[in-house]
Amino acid sequence: SEAPKKAPDTRAADEKAIRDGETAWASDWAAKDINKIMDHYADDATLMVAGQPAMKGTDAIRTGLKQMLADPNVSLSFTATTAEVSKGGDLAYTQGAYTLTATDEKTKRPITERGKYVTVYKKQADGSWKAIEDIANADAPAVSPTPAREAHKTKAKRGKRRA
Repeated sequence: SEAPKKAPDTRAADEKAIRDGETAWASDWAAKDINKIMDHYADDATLMVAGQPAMKGTDAIRTGLKQMLADPNVSLSFTATTAEVSKGGDLAYTQGAYTLTATDEKTKRPITERGKYVTVYKKQADGSWKAIEDIANADAPAVSPTPAREAHKTKAKRGKRRA
């Protein structure tokens, strides 16, 4: 009797496809292209970000991301440090770091948040990989880049008074 044929191990190619997909996704964010950003999510995906309820499904995610993209200061960059594909070749995840700049609702000034994320991918019927679970959390509260400059100006003024 013949041994059952083993499916080919496509994990290296799948990992490359996922990493390339995340690079494209980051470019889509840089272009603020909502349709291209949404193309990376499966129809039943969930997006979880700090300070908001989980967004389940493309309609909820699109609504949430449209609000984000309406902010003229918004920019998001992210890079995977890890990409792992299951032996079965149908699920994968990436883990990495992100930087998000947005307008602070209280001060109306840009603030920057740095954090980490995990995205779980599922291979689709057409062979593409789509995000099914996307979660991010900040390393610390977002900060405005201006306080350091303001503090420097204040110290300079104090120094002039003493002279």
